[in-house]
Formats: sequence, structure tokens, C-alpha cells
Amino acid sequence: MATLEKNHGLPVVAKPDEAPIVAPGHTPGSVTDKIADVVQTRHTPKWWLVGFAAAFTGLMMFLTAVTWLFLKGVGVWGVNWPVGWGFAIINFVWWIGIGHAGTLISAILLLFRQEWRTSINRFAEAMTLFAVACAGMFPVLHLGRPWLFYWLLPYPNTMTLWPQFRSPLIWDVFAVSTYATVSAIFWYVGLVPDLATMRDRAKNRLARVLYGMGSLGWRGSARHWHNYETAYLLLAGLSTPLVLSVHTVVSFDFSIGIVPGWHATIFPPYFVAGAIYAGFAMVLLLAIPLRVGFGWKDFVTDRHLENMGKVMLATGLIVFYGYLTELFFAWYSGNVYERFMAWNRVTGPYGHYWYALIFCNGLTPQLLWIRKFRTSPFWLFMISLVVSVGMWLERFVIVVTSLTRDFVPASWGPYEGSVWDWATFIGTLGLFSTLFFLFIRILPAISMFEVRTLVPGGKAGDEITEVV
Repeated sequence: MATLEKNHGLPVVAKPDEAPIVAPGHTPGSVTDKIADVVQTRHTPKWWLVGFAAAFTGLMMFLTAVTWLFLKGVGVWGVNWPVGWGFAIINFVWWIGIGHAGTLISAILLLFRQEWRTSINRFAEAMTLFAVACAGMFPVLHLGRPWLFYWLLPYPNTMTLWPQFRSPLIWDVFAVSTYATVSAIFWYVGLVPDLATMRDRAKNRLARVLYGMGSLGWRGSARHWHNYETAYLLLAGLSTPLVLSVHTVVSFDFSIGIVPGWHATIFPPYFVAGAIYAGFAMVLLLAIPLRVGFGWKDFVTDRHLENMGKVMLATGLIVFYGYLTELFFAWYSGNVYERFMAWNRVTGPYGHYWYALIFCNGLTPQLLWIRKFRTSPFWLFMISLVVSVGMWLERFVIVVTSLTRDFVPASWGPYEGSVWDWATFIGTLGLFSTLFFLFIRILPAISMFEVRTLVPGGKAGDEITEVV
């Protein structure tokens, strides 16, 4: 018979014909030990030190590139006329897209009672926050005077200077800031019970004080659990529409313009599907090394990998369908500019980027139809890496091929990123990786109390002591 378990007040039916979410043989105590010991051990793995050193090098590259940008201005980038944004908008959209999988895993899968999310939701949420932080860098750096970024906010001032609300870039400010705020609160609320566990296990007084402050006086009482479950479900419901709204608003940066290749009503759903696609690829790029490095194969099991592979396959098919419909709409519209745009994408000076895009995002994910590839960590990692590159190429193709050749041939011009464009982009990869390495070393990267509910005899309050 199916067994009925509980996850944040929601009934979850564990089907006997499915692979287990947590490998058998674990007890609530062993789950806590295996996850918490990663943070509370004095021994730091060598692979962590090597990875952190590489990530920190990338962060230093970012700081160097930004310092040079502040000294010399936006002209150090490859932007020109007619390509006035270039890498800045490409990387902004790419990073925002990566952040979507964390919210989908945490909020939507919780509401849909998908218990397999419990082992991956914590670091996926952290990935969301760090990706949004990286995304927010590019519009601010592109302002020319980034220290005046607060002018984008509608605050009362003596100059009666208000933002231009008809600009989609202002819409981005509100959408992204709302998304970042709600995601941060959702992530922190989910951490509270685990911070209490870390507090009770800590042997160092300073660690006890810091974890105690973070746990907000959590004692694991019935009242605490009731309030927690209520707040967590409310935040999940609040976060769910943000998954759809944020990248929809980002797509408006393009779709409200009259530039050929941008003015398309398909962009909102097309961008949302692409965001989930890129986000799950990044989750796999993080989950596979974590399960190997920390020995978490019992928690991030083959079932998790296969399910994420299925989501990537489904969203990849939607994105590939979007590529085909773009070509069809350009032909069917009868608009000479749209037809030229489509032809230019395929055969123009940037045509090789389009073919690479189709290979990465359209053809490579078809391997996921085969279960062997969906359950193989190596192949999933490689496919996710290819998809991440492909999603960056997608934004490059959308921005560059449309701007370099618009309505008037006299305004056409080539574009390529400068060394400082690449340094800034690679530097944000370093910033993201540095934040993630610090996160997995300081905080539990897997939700201990949620995983404990999935082992025999486990319940949410296990291992949290009552301290008076």
C-alpha cells in the first residue's frame, strides 16, 4: 500500500513503484549528521579549496573590470551604434533566467506536492539569489553613472525627478527587486529550523551565538511548526506567480520594441520556458559535483537527476518549438523586414551562432529521451553545460542579429564583445561561484528537517532539542 507522509502540512503519497527519494538505511539522526557535519567539521576538503581559489580569481577579475569601467566609462565595452547594449543585456537576461529554477523547485513543486524537491531546494534557492545578484550588476554598470542607480527608484526628492515608467527597464527594476526580495525571505524562512539544529550541535560559542541569532529563537514547539508551515505555504503561493511574471517583464524589454526579431507576442512564454530550461541546467551543474564531493548520493539520488532531466527535456522542446515558430511567423507575416531578419539570422554574418544555438538547445537535449542519459551524472552534466552555453547564445542571437541590421542599411554595423566585456561576464561567474562556495561551507546546503520526513519514522521536529 502507498504510505502517507507529510511535507509542510501537505499530504504526500509515496508510490511503491518509484525509486526512493532518500537511499534506504538512513535514520533521522544519520541524515542530520551527514549534512550538518559538512558545515561543522574543521576539515575543509581540498576540492573546495581549489574550487574556491578559482572562483575567487574570477571575482578579482570582475572587480578589476568594474574598476576599469568606472575609470574609463562604458566605451571600454564593445557597445557601438547601433548595438547600444550588447553583453550587458545579454548577460542580464541570462542570469535572470538561471534564477528561475530555484523558485520553481521550492515554491511550485511544493504546492504540487512533489516530495523529491526536498533534497535540492535549499541550494537551488541559494542559486536563485546569487544569480539575481549577478544579473543586477549589468543594468547598474551600464548606467554610465552607476553610483546614481537610486534614481531608478520612485522616491520623493527635491528635484521632482521621477523614473520614466514607460521604459521597460524601469519595469525590470520593480520586477527583479520584488523577485529578489521574496526569494530571499522564502530562502531564509526555510533555513530557520536547520539553523536551530546547527545551533544545538555547535561546539563553538561564537557559532552557537550566530546560528542562534539566525534561528530567531526556534525551539521546535508545535506552535513554531504551525506558524512556520503557514508562513512557508503563503510565501510559496506568493513566489509562484513571480516565476511567470519576472521573465515575462524581462521579455518586454524586447517585445515592446519595433526592431525586427523583437516585436513578437510569443516572447513572454518563450522566455519563461527558456528561463526554467537554463535554470535546471544550472541546478544540475551544481548538484552533480555536490553529490560527489560531499558523498550525498544517498540524498541527491538518481531519481532527482532523472526528474530534472525530464523537466529539461520538456522545457527544451518548448524552447525549440519557439525557435521554429519564430521562423514561421517571419515567413507567414509577409513583412519584408521580419523575413529579412529570419534570413539574416540563418545566413548572415552571425549565422554560425544560430546554428550553434540550434545544436545546443534543440538537438543535444534530445538525448534525454533515453533513460540512460537521464540517469547518468556524467552525461547530464555535459548536456547541462551545453544547454547553459546554448541559452547564452540564444540571448546573443536575439540582441545582436536584430540590432546590427535593422530597417536602414546605412545604420548597419558589426558588433563583438571587447576583452572587458568578457572579463566582466567571466567575473560574474566568479562572483556567483564564490558566493556558492561560501554558502555550502557556512550553511546546510540540503534541508535537513525536510529530508528527515522522508526516512522511516522521521518527522520534521527530529533532532531539534528543547532549550529553555
